[in-house]
This record gives sequence, structure tokens and C-alpha cells, in this order.
Amino acid sequence: MAATAASALSLWSLFFAALALPAAFGNSEGDALYTLRRSLSDPDNVLQSWDPTLVNPCTWFHITCNQDNRVTRVDLGNSNLSGHLVPELGKLEHLQYLELYKNNLHGTIPAELGNLKNLISLDLYNNNITGTIPSSLGKLKSLVFLRINDNQLTGPIPRELGGVSSLKVVDVSNNDLCGTIPTNGPFEHIPLNNFEHNPRLEGPELLGLASYDTNCS
Repeated sequence: MAATAASALSLWSLFFAALALPAAFGNSEGDALYTLRRSLSDPDNVLQSWDPTLVNPCTWFHITCNQDNRVTRVDLGNSNLSGHLVPELGKLEHLQYLELYKNNLHGTIPAELGNLKNLISLDLYNNNITGTIPSSLGKLKSLVFLRINDNQLTGPIPRELGGVSSLKVVDVSNNDLCGTIPTNGPFEHIPLNNFEHNPRLEGPELLGLASYDTNCS
């Protein structure tokens, strides 16, 4: 009798564990976004609906999901947020639009954003972001819009971005970038004013004749 009861208890444990699996999977994106929330100062309470106890974040304001309840858009532009970006954003593998422009963000661009293989638009312009442009962004083969102008970015423009054939808009103006302006791949069609007001940036480069890291020492 005791063995039968123990077996029944074990079966119930397995049943409830199975029920919990989809919730845990669905909330992994919520965990990543809640990590972002905790890194931000939000004086206007635009993130008030970001409740980590929900099964997934699809009911949160400023979040868009697809039919499978996977996050495809984070839209927090012009939201009076301050703080920094977090590496956990790289876990939002279905994300297509990351809109965080016109805030007071500081810190660096996480290299983990290079894991967002479905990303179409990365808009971080008009913040106070420092550091370099991660070369990992060259892995974003769906990226069309890269707008990181009006920050405090340094270092060269990663040559890996020249391999992103989908890129149509690149704006890195008003930073402190160095080196030369690329002319390969998508950069062939980017207007020069999208690179202006980077005092140490030179170019456009003549392929084979100029070192791209000029002025970067």
C-alpha cells in the first residue's frame, strides 16, 4: 500500500513538473527583459506593467509578440529612461526591433546583441552610450537599420558590418569614432553625412591604400 501511494505521489510530481515546463520556457524572455528593467531608472513608470510573475511578457506595455508568444519588438524610444543595456537582451532570439532611442542610456553596447539573428532594426541613437561598436553586430544578417548616432562611441567602424548585405541605413554621426569610413558592401550606398561629426574619423577609405585603424591609437 505504501509503495502504491509513493508511486502515485511520484506520478503527480512528474505531472506538475511537466505543467511547469512551458511556463519556464515562455518566461525566459520575460526574465531577460526584467533584467533590463532592473538596470534602468524609470521616473515616468513606463515599465510599470513589466511583471516578472506572468507566464510571458506579451501583455506588458511596449512589448510586441508573435503568434507563438515570442518577443519580436521592444519599443521604449523617448521614454526618459536612464541606466545601461544588459547582455541578457541577446537571449531574445526572435527579436526584430530594438527601439531605445532618445533616452539617457549610458554604458556600452553588449556584444551579445550579435546573437539577435532576426533583428531588423537597432535604434540606440540620442543616448550617452560609450565604448566601441561590437564587431559581433556583423553577425546580424537580417539587419536593415543601424542607428547609433548622437552617442559617445569610440573606436573604428567594425569591418564585419561590411558583410551585412541587408543593411540599408547606417548612421553613426555625432560620436567620437576613429579610423576610416568603409566603402565595401552596404557602405557603398550610405551617404557621407551619416558619418559626420566624428572628429577622428577619416575617409572614405581607398581600398588597399589606407589602414582602417588610422587615428585609433
